[in-house]
Amino acid sequence: MFRVDPKTVTRWANAGKIRSVRTLGGHRRFVESEIRELLMEAVPAQQR
Repeated sequence: MFRVDPKTVTRWANAGKIRSVRTLGGHRRFVESEIRELLMEAVPAQQR
């Protein structure tokens, strides 16, 4: 969705920029509303 490397999203989560929950298998899950909010901030209104 962000068109960045998955490691970048992991770094964002580690830095606290986005919240994540770890599953028992060690995968990250993100709150959809937070992801959409970040996308809205990152993409200028003209490109939406």
